[in-house]
Amino acid sequence: MVREEFSDDPQQLELLRVCRIGRAQGLKGEVTVQSFTDEPEYRFAPGSVLYTRDGSEEYVVERARTFKNRWIVKFEGIDDRDASEAANGVELYGEADDPEDMLEEDAWYPKDLIGLEVRLAEDNGLGLPAGQVVGKVVDVLDGFQSLLKVRLANPVRDPETGEVVENSALVPFVDELVPDIDLDEQYLTIDPPGGLIPGLAY
Repeated sequence: MVREEFSDDPQQLELLRVCRIGRAQGLKGEVTVQSFTDEPEYRFAPGSVLYTRDGSEEYVVERARTFKNRWIVKFEGIDDRDASEAANGVELYGEADDPEDMLEEDAWYPKDLIGLEVRLAEDNGLGLPAGQVVGKVVDVLDGFQSLLKVRLANPVRDPETGEVVENSALVPFVDELVPDIDLDEQYLTIDPPGGLIPGLAY
């Protein structure tokens, strides 16, 4: 699970981007939202407080529901279509969770993962040596599913020209494929299916 981070300023609330308000839904102040969180049931629970990017405005969730895989939220104080239309495009942020709680949930910030060496897990499905270095995490792409962008230790080259044709791979950040993360030793392990990592013999 990857949490998006907002600020490294210790004087400021550490805020995580939760959603962007979209179009008005109906006439009573409800809005559709584009969710960026992997825990919408928690973030959109009645009474939850979200903030604008600079933390100056609060948006309190009055109620929320899903419709056709979209979240529709009613915020306190947004009571008619004019108010909901005026909020269109506003991005909202929530407070970061306690770091110890996050460790218990196996939740990580992108800054924790970027730069980690990527090694093959023990008993990996490819039958290759455990600990073999695959590359390094250079980015975390957040969307419907978080992806680790791995810069390959051994880029794939064109056999005729020798030019690099593939130098990175995208690894879904799920327990089955990324079984171990060791921040102290600065590495994580992966157990990729055949073909996921270009040039990796299997």
